[in-house]
Amino acid sequence: MNPMKQRRGLRFLVIGVLLLSITACSAKSSGESLESGTASSGESEPVTIEYWQYEFPAKVELIDTLIKEFESEHPDIKVKQTNFPYDQYNQKVATLVPAGKGPDVINLYYGWLPKYVQSGYLQPLPESKFPGIADNFFPFVETAKLGGNYYALPTGVRTLGLFYNKDLFAKAGLDPEKPPATWEELVTDAKALTETDKNGQFVIEGFAWEPGSQLHHWFRDGLLYQAGGKDTSEDRRQILWNESPAGLEAFEYLVDFATVHKVGINGFYTDDANAFKTGHAAINVDGSYRLGSIKKDAPDLNFAVAPLPTYKGKSTQASFWANAIPANVTGKKLEAATAFLQFLISKGVQEQWVEKVGELPAQKEVALQDKYVNDPLLGPFISQLNDANAHFFIDETQERTLFVNAVDEVLLNGVSEEEAFNDLVTKTQKLYDDYWAKQDKQK
Repeated sequence: MNPMKQRRGLRFLVIGVLLLSITACSAKSSGESLESGTASSGESEPVTIEYWQYEFPAKVELIDTLIKEFESEHPDIKVKQTNFPYDQYNQKVATLVPAGKGPDVINLYYGWLPKYVQSGYLQPLPESKFPGIADNFFPFVETAKLGGNYYALPTGVRTLGLFYNKDLFAKAGLDPEKPPATWEELVTDAKALTETDKNGQFVIEGFAWEPGSQLHHWFRDGLLYQAGGKDTSEDRRQILWNESPAGLEAFEYLVDFATVHKVGINGFYTDDANAFKTGHAAINVDGSYRLGSIKKDAPDLNFAVAPLPTYKGKSTQASFWANAIPANVTGKKLEAATAFLQFLISKGVQEQWVEKVGELPAQKEVALQDKYVNDPLLGPFISQLNDANAHFFIDETQERTLFVNAVDEVLLNGVSEEEAFNDLVTKTQKLYDDYWAKQDKQK
C-alpha cells in the first residue's frame, strides 16, 4: 500500500475513534434517571403528561405559567393542558377517563370524588409522596379521603363570604363600613337596598338570589349549622336536615328572600355574579374565588367582603377543586404525574393561586400568614376557615338539581316551603341510600 495513503487512512481512523468517544461521553452525561431530573439513558424524548381542568380563565392562564415553571425544574417532563367548558367537563371526564383516553393529572370538584372513586376511575395517592395530609391541610380535606385513602388534594379552597357594594350602601343611607352581621340585619339591609321601577321590576337587587349558584351550599354548610342543625350522620349515610326544626327554618329563611321579602330573583342580569359585578345587586353570598374575576372584569367596583351573617352560631361552606391521578396512569407517567401534583400543592404555587385566582391556600402554614389574615378582602374568608364545613356529596350535580327543583316548586308552583323541604330530604336521602347500597355490595 502507498505509505501516503496508509498515513491518511490512519488519521481518519483516529478522528473517527475520537468522535465516537465524544458521542459516548455526551450520551453518558445525559443518561440520568427520571427521578434525578433528566431523561433516562436511551430516551430521546421527555415524558409527556396531560393535565385537565375546566375553562376558568384565571386558572387556565395561571396553569400555563406554572407549567413553564415546572418544566424548567423538571426538563425530563412535559405537561400539556387541556380544557373543556364547565357544563361539558363532567361529561367529558366520565366518558373519556374510563376509555383510557383521559389525562394523567385531573382537576375534579370534591363533590364528584365519591362517584369517581366508586367507578374505579382514580387511584389512591401514595402516602410516601404526600405525608402528613391531615396535619398540614384544613379539616375540609377529609372529604377527599374515601375508604381510608386520600384520592385528591387541592391547591386552593373556597369559602363563602358576604360581598357588598359600598356605593349602593351609601346611596341607600346605610353605613358602608357596617355590613349586616346577623340573619335579621341581612333581611333589613336587603330591603333598604332594593330598587324597583314603576312596573315593580328590579333595578337593584338588595340581595342577589340564585339558588343554583352558591345558595344551595350556603343552606347546607352555613344556614343549617347556624340554625343548630347538622348535615349528615357521622358515617355519612343519613341526611339529618329534618332531625330538628333547624333544617326547615334554614330553608324558609333562604327562600323568603324571593317570595316574602322580594329583594332578589333568579336570573336577574343573567346570574348573581354578573348582577353584582355590574352594580345591579347590592349584596351577594359568593366564594372567595370571585375576587379574581371581579378584579379582572370590574376593576372599579367599590366593594368589600365580610364574614357571613350569623344566627345561633357561626358557619360557612368550604369547597374545593382537587387534583387526582386516574387509575390507569402507571410507570414513568405516574412518576411524572406525582411530581406535578406535588408541585401544584407547594407553598409557592398556593401563593400564586391566591394572587391570580383568589382562592385561599389549602394548607394551614400558607393560609395563616399575616399577609393573608390581615388582608381586607382575604381576611374575612380566612377568619371563617375554622368554622367551615365541606359536606359529603354523593353526586354534586344531582344534589344541586334537587335543591333548585325544591325551591322552584315553591316559587313557580305554589307548593308550601314545608312540603318542598320534606320532599327534598326524601329525594336526597334516596341518592345516599342507593350509593351506600352499591358500596356495601362491593365489600
